[in-house]
Amino acid sequence: MPEYEKEMDARMSAADLYQEETFTDRRVGTIQRLTPVTPAGDPDPARPVLYVGQTQILTPAGALPLSFEIPGRTLEEAVRAFGAAAEEAVGDTMQRLQEIRREAAGSIIIPESGALGGGPGGLPGGGKIRLP
Repeated sequence: MPEYEKEMDARMSAADLYQEETFTDRRVGTIQRLTPVTPAGDPDPARPVLYVGQTQILTPAGALPLSFEIPGRTLEEAVRAFGAAAEEAVGDTMQRLQEIRREAAGSIIIPESGALGGGPGGLPGGGKIRLP
């Protein structure tokens, strides 16, 4: 069964609830502070507060949103660490895009000359690349 056809489990975990707060400089991006809470909505001091950064990079195909964890115990630490965490996320994303390009390039089949009955040069009209 394809991945998209598997049944989705949409039940929320009461033990893993967080309250979200969003902060932005209206220039570079946003920081979400995720404060752990109990099922009653009270702060849960047994779990750490998390910080998640969000920004976007411009690509030839348009804006690409990025989301990444930011190390820090306070909002001030997260703000200071935002730039380095964003740069790391951009680097990781660019590396993944290169891997996707290599995988796609590896799936292109170039038939041998004359292999498809088009005489010398491959396909009629001079085309030599066939996508699987």
